Amino acid sequence: MSTFDFWKVLAGVAIFMLGMMMLEEALQQLAGRPFKLFLRKHTTHKLKAIGAGAVVTALLQSSSIVNLMLLAFVGSGIIQMENGLAMMLGSNIGTTFTSWIVATVGFEFNLENLALPATGIAGIAMMLLNKHSKWFQLSKFFLGFSFLFVGLNFMKTGVEAVVQQTDLSRFNDYSVILFLLIGVLITALIQASSATIALVLAALHVHAIELQPAMAIVLGAEIGTTIKLFIASAKGIAAKKRVALGNFLMNVIISLLLIFLLAPIDNLITKQMGITNNVLALVVFQTFVNLVSIVLFYPFLQPFGKFLSARFTQNSDETLFIHKIKPGENELAVQALQKEAAYFLQLVIDFSKRVFELNHLNNGQTAVFLKKPAEEQYEFIKHLHGDMLAFYVKQQSAQLQPEEALHLQRLISSVRNGMYAAKSMKDASFDAVLLRNSSNDKKFTHYKESREETSRLLTGVNNLLLQQKTAQTAGVLIQLYKQIIQQYTHELQELYRQSSIEHLNETEISTIINYNRELYTAYKSLLLAIKDLLLNEQEAAQFDELPGFIR
Repeated sequence: MSTFDFWKVLAGVAIFMLGMMMLEEALQQLAGRPFKLFLRKHTTHKLKAIGAGAVVTALLQSSSIVNLMLLAFVGSGIIQMENGLAMMLGSNIGTTFTSWIVATVGFEFNLENLALPATGIAGIAMMLLNKHSKWFQLSKFFLGFSFLFVGLNFMKTGVEAVVQQTDLSRFNDYSVILFLLIGVLITALIQASSATIALVLAALHVHAIELQPAMAIVLGAEIGTTIKLFIASAKGIAAKKRVALGNFLMNVIISLLLIFLLAPIDNLITKQMGITNNVLALVVFQTFVNLVSIVLFYPFLQPFGKFLSARFTQNSDETLFIHKIKPGENELAVQALQKEAAYFLQLVIDFSKRVFELNHLNNGQTAVFLKKPAEEQYEFIKHLHGDMLAFYVKQQSAQLQPEEALHLQRLISSVRNGMYAAKSMKDASFDAVLLRNSSNDKKFTHYKESREETSRLLTGVNNLLLQQKTAQTAGVLIQLYKQIIQQYTHELQELYRQSSIEHLNETEISTIINYNRELYTAYKSLLLAIKDLLLNEQEAAQFDELPGFIR
């Protein structure tokens, strides 16, 4: 293959993938919530889940985005494991919709004369329209759709040049296992099975490959597309890992089963069904694979779901203490929630340090957490907060002693305030990035000062959390609380001085005020969380007399 032809094919794959991505993003914005509600409503039964997966994937033009939504639903307990697996089977059927469009329209008609004007008009419209408007998303949709055919045309003409320059017949004698591995590799690299299949369809159209090797590549693509789900679930909770493993096992089993039956399947499609067009025959094969998968796995979804549920039991990414406690073990429940809450607040502190790019104190328990990016850290904190809340609710059904009930109530209040602190820190992080990267000296200086102040507070709070409680703990907390209120008041007064705002416009002033508010709300919530965790009822009562922030 000449260098020019190679880059033309690669460019075609890239344009095709870009079109797929635009279609996904536009459709998500145009109908994101209705799709999610549709999935939630139609996944209460296995058959309905298969239908819902097929319909939504066909409309969204991506099994990956549907499967990622499914990870969230199964992880939160909204969808049962077996129904989630059924939805994946339906999603695989939905992916064939793109292949049918490419096979029936992309090669039978010369769409370049239509695709290029559509690309130009939709692209210019996107540049002119408001990014938050429906018309912008519609333009993005049409641009993505036209990119599919522009990319397909690049792939087709690039492969045609290869056929003219090279004798490809010798490749058809290679083992179908090799072609299966090629399908796995290509799809794992580009993470888009639709692009892999479009490339194979282009090769079939110009007779660069025979049908059975093309079928083997399709089977490989079925396996390769599961890699994205593995990546998405790798650092997630156990339920998400089970979904990813289920998806992988189903695709591997059906692919390995059918790879040895390609000859009779080829005969069935081309001879018995009379489909002599290899491009259409391959799409029929892809559809056949996914229908067989449904027939094969549907009767075993319940036991398969139980098998997966036994995998990835509690690990270091989930709760450390409360999952070991059963309802009714009241004294142990209080002790476990006390330890879990302390661990939770340590994560909140570590997340806050990540926001301001401060050094972390690796104490062993949080080692896995520290490796996560900030977005995943925040999502994990939310998940852990939900786990502790669910544990607290379950303990309410036990016969608790009054002092046990009060202690649990203080602990869940500590966790709740810790979550407030994390949320405020996340909200402040967006403005922190703007201030940190600003060329305005006033804004950058304000960021540096707030970073130093945050570092001092987090260090003090971290020391209280790690050290043994003493008689001075309450006094130290109260002093920290008074300091942040005084500092917040002082900064507002400084900001309102003429000399402080003369080099800032109205938007920049508003940004700094909102940033300060979120930051000090996080401080206050974190101190209240430590108060509820460490202090008894009498010591904590002193906080009720303290002033709040100036509004």
